[in-house]
Amino acid sequence: MVPRVKQEYKDRVVQAMTEEFSYANVMQVPKLQKIVISRGVGAAVADKKLVEHAVDELTQISGQRAVATLSKKDVSNFKLRKGMPIGARVTLRGDKMYEFFDRLVTAALPRVRDFRGVKANGFDGRGNYNLGVTEQIIFPEIDIDKVAKIAGMDITFVTSALTDKEAKSLLAHMGLPFKKN
Repeated sequence: MVPRVKQEYKDRVVQAMTEEFSYANVMQVPKLQKIVISRGVGAAVADKKLVEHAVDELTQISGQRAVATLSKKDVSNFKLRKGMPIGARVTLRGDKMYEFFDRLVTAALPRVRDFRGVKANGFDGRGNYNLGVTEQIIFPEIDIDKVAKIAGMDITFVTSALTDKEAKSLLAHMGLPFKKN
């Protein structure tokens, strides 16, 4: 079965984007290429179990096995050695990416307290969008009673758009609720 957001992209978003930016060909319309969910665990230097909890939570949220990220260099002030696990991340592509996007927009973001939309200043200049989430408990897959520590995460939407304007239009047409100015 095709995910709802993917079908909506094919049916509605491609047409709307073609009209808005007057593309000559439907292949010029930007696509969502991947979503990367990452989470740094600063306290993992003292307690290795925290990284395992972060990996488990990202796996539950994304529906795909997350991996631990390792430090690239030694930092003596933080008692950090090269190769120590200090975070977790997962990269979603294809149908799992569209299903996560759908769950994020329809179930998770509305559960944020005083939610008025996501900020529109998270673009990097190359058509990618970064979104910070302050609490992992906004996702319905996470059981609040089993959470050891409330922590945030970064969600990066990588698109094939060439400009931030195209990327913002793509994400808005797909249903990401941007704040009204």
